[in-house]
Amino acid sequence: MLVNWGFYCLNRVMKKHIITLAGKLGSGKSSTANKVAEILGYNRVSTGDFMRTIADRHGITLAELQKLAETDPTTDTELDDLNKETGTKENIVLDSRLGFFFIPESFKVFLELDPKIAAERILVDAEKNPNRQKENVGGFQNAEEIEKSITERLASERKRYKDLYGIEDQTAPSNFDLVIDTSKFPLDTVAQKIVEGYKSWLSK
Repeated sequence: MLVNWGFYCLNRVMKKHIITLAGKLGSGKSSTANKVAEILGYNRVSTGDFMRTIADRHGITLAELQKLAETDPTTDTELDDLNKETGTKENIVLDSRLGFFFIPESFKVFLELDPKIAAERILVDAEKNPNRQKENVGGFQNAEEIEKSITERLASERKRYKDLYGIEDQTAPSNFDLVIDTSKFPLDTVAQKIVEGYKSWLSK
């Protein structure tokens, strides 16, 4: 069998040593990204951390920054630049909702989670995680209010990303190489599945 080595090598080169990790709120993106980066010895980059920095700079909560982004494109532009800059590097785990879009050469992972379970997780996490307090989660009285907030935020992002980038649904499984429901596995197992999937993807 003849092999077109030029085409084969091009495809090999196009795959970057970058894992882009997206997911629903409360699905464990930060913890998973940290664990995967630790296992692989990669650097971890997070647009979520970057957004918190922007919110702190403006003296507003993350929820307020989300609302501001609906009318002010500055925040999205800054995040886009971070994604693009990360795409020029190697050996990176990027926690980013749109990493899959800006770095198509990456191994693209999505963490799925039912909104009800996510709300319960976030409510518990809010008591010990200062970042959750900055997201205004601490102001909610129960899981039902958090679930409503999650749904509203997802709808806001979906509209914004469609208007800005033409993305119909940033959570669609077709955008990703691997989708994992984090309600079914502990953190270590989720991270190991990602690492195994990534290594298999690189070898193909």
